Amino acid sequence: MADAQDQSEIFRGTQAGGALRDARSVQGTPAAAAPAFILGEELADMADADPRVVALTADLASANRLVEFKGRHPQRFFDMGIAEKNMLTVAAGLASCGYVPFAATFASFCALLGAEQIRTDCAYPRMKVRAIGHHSGISMGFYGTSHHATEDLAMMRSIAELTVVCAADANALRAILRESVDHPGAMYIRLGRGRDPVVYDEVPALTFGQAIRLREGSDITIIATGAVVRATLDAAALLAAEGIEARVLDMHTVKPLDLSALEAAARETGAILTVEEANIVGGLGGAAAEALVDMPRIPFRRHGVPDEFAPVGPPAALYAHYRLDAAGIAAVARETLKRA
Repeated sequence: MADAQDQSEIFRGTQAGGALRDARSVQGTPAAAAPAFILGEELADMADADPRVVALTADLASANRLVEFKGRHPQRFFDMGIAEKNMLTVAAGLASCGYVPFAATFASFCALLGAEQIRTDCAYPRMKVRAIGHHSGISMGFYGTSHHATEDLAMMRSIAELTVVCAADANALRAILRESVDHPGAMYIRLGRGRDPVVYDEVPALTFGQAIRLREGSDITIIATGAVVRATLDAAALLAAEGIEARVLDMHTVKPLDLSALEAAARETGAILTVEEANIVGGLGGAAAEALVDMPRIPFRRHGVPDEFAPVGPPAALYAHYRLDAAGIAAVARETLKRA
């Protein structure tokens, strides 16, 4: 463990070499610096062919790139200002009129602030609202607890009849958006901050509720969701160099969970590790633990953000601090196998 001074330097991003600082993180970050943020472009393409598609945001059209949708479909774009709850209720109203609204804001404001509206206005009456929480988890870094969203998976997963999906990268997001248009009921779609490295070279064939097996292995299954899928794959490569073969699943749909993939992992591999950029209480790890109670017993561990408020610092420093980078995930996998 680093001493107090070293830790302080890490979270300020001023440690020697500056390896955990991202020089691209500046006000007015250009689109080229966030290649995974194709939300506005993809929705605009979808709207070209489908008149039901509309987009809403809460004063964040530049941050989530919905400005690109606005430029191509201004009559179907609604900026509700800093009024996230109202945005979600308006989205429900649009859905009741036959539209398919995609309402996007920071995950902390979408899922945490807007939980009541997602539950009562969207999920309960089965409105086809797609609530999009971007900059999720600890990806807001220096903005601190008010902008971190580590509780959103647990909160959204507890809402009846709400589908909860996480995008691993740009192509996964394209697949999720396309698949969502005709999916019944309300949905929460969780995104990172647009810096997510490539997992899928092409748009994957994606079905909600069916995990994607990205790597074969029988020693341990690592189940990841969202922005940590790439790091999990890299961790599996590190483990393979040591002779440990890890199966890797992209559990893009946290609800409904793919129970068949989970059961196969319990039956065919030596241990299971879940990885998420979220509080381990109630999220992907909680969902897996609940399901595994009714399955063959197997060593199991949840990995993510512990039940605490994350410190303030550059996102990369926070990922390293919580061992959500490749080296950290590989280390936790080794520890899990030692317990087996």
